[in-house]
Amino acid sequence: MAPSSKLVKTSSLPKHQRSLVQPLHSPRHKRVSALCPAAPESLLQELVTAAAACDAHHQPRAKRASDETLAVHAGENLGKKGADVVGTGTGTETDSIATPIVSGTTHWFKSSEDLIAFKEGRRHSFEYGRYSNPTVKVLEDKISALERAEATLVTSSGMNAITTTLLALVPPGGHVVTTTDCYSEARVFIRDKLSRMGIRSTFIDLDDGMESLSAVLDEDDDDVTLFYADSPTNPTLKCVDIRHAAELCHRKGALVCIDSTMASPINQKPLTLGADLVLHSATKYMAGHHDAIAGCVSGSAALISRIRAWHHDIGGAISPNAAYMVIRGLKTMALRVEAHNSTALRMARILERHPKIERVHYPGLESSPWHEVATSQMSGYGGVVSFELKADLHGTMSFVDALEIPFIATSLGGCESLVQQPAVMSFWGQSQEEKAKNGIKDNMVRFSFGIEKFQDLRDDILQALNRI
Repeated sequence: MAPSSKLVKTSSLPKHQRSLVQPLHSPRHKRVSALCPAAPESLLQELVTAAAACDAHHQPRAKRASDETLAVHAGENLGKKGADVVGTGTGTETDSIATPIVSGTTHWFKSSEDLIAFKEGRRHSFEYGRYSNPTVKVLEDKISALERAEATLVTSSGMNAITTTLLALVPPGGHVVTTTDCYSEARVFIRDKLSRMGIRSTFIDLDDGMESLSAVLDEDDDDVTLFYADSPTNPTLKCVDIRHAAELCHRKGALVCIDSTMASPINQKPLTLGADLVLHSATKYMAGHHDAIAGCVSGSAALISRIRAWHHDIGGAISPNAAYMVIRGLKTMALRVEAHNSTALRMARILERHPKIERVHYPGLESSPWHEVATSQMSGYGGVVSFELKADLHGTMSFVDALEIPFIATSLGGCESLVQQPAVMSFWGQSQEEKAKNGIKDNMVRFSFGIEKFQDLRDDILQALNRI
């Protein structure tokens, strides 16, 4: 028997009944049948009538799916029989539960009329891999659902997402405001590269709250185009008050773009707090296995369309294989982030009481100056904890070398724990003045907790501390 999704066009049914037009053994139908009387498989109309009867009896309608469910199912209509991408006939028929990897670089059209319909926007399809791809589209839709965004652009890396967004939205003569401790490579790009294009930049310190931002916005002769900031920052884990920043910027007509890589979409949703755009290095928590590089930017359809136009020219398209790896990683992201959050918070509490620790940077601690802001906009605080030892550069190196479980490596958000000493990993060879401007001390350690057992990580850190 043909799947029931082919018997009735879903677009002809009321919205609350469309979910019923699924194969009777699908998970979606099982959820519905738990609320409604069972209907014979051959009588679809009886099934629809039963749904109406459920409404008549005031059965509660399904709430928005949780992040855990969205991470698994959102966007994945590509591989279902009778389904297509955005309901447009471009789907790939298969019985595979996993989203297919569509590796073709170019897509054909049935006729010249078919091509014209595509060019005029009457038919949604795919043309060339640099512009879009069916597998990548699944990933974009999944991220949009998690971020509560109208649209998402997935790129080849987080840095590509940052640079393309800035180039697309800040014209020559424009003005970018960012923070002194935003992502180091983004800071260099804004300071050294955008300046060559006639774009001004101002760097503000988050330590005074939003006063510096407010002052820049209030300057009579100034017209800020975009406020770009990480929240939390890396590695000192300061938090931007996103609601307040959005209120200040929008009064002056400036856009707000938040890099939420250190939080993940599970812990923080900047768009719901008033930001216009949210960026991620999808390499980190999203992919989650240190085996795929990707970036993404989400926001309104209008803004993403502008960024996508620049992306088409610049390049930086993600490969379908990498997109699939991120799709697969997202399915377990909620589970992994829960483990990251728990381990990091428990370890941060132990470290702030340890006699060999000078200071702990983690917004989940009540002692953190960023705790109030973090609790107002985050549901968890992430898997990265930075701390300063009561030691010098070489004593801190000895601690890092004594650790047995984590790898000495850059990056974060994966299954394996990683550790680095920023003064060595990212700022080696730079002056003390330059390091100080970025909040980097020789005795600082950044620890990205993986999903290993908490007790094992705790014991490893404590034994390493005993050696200094």
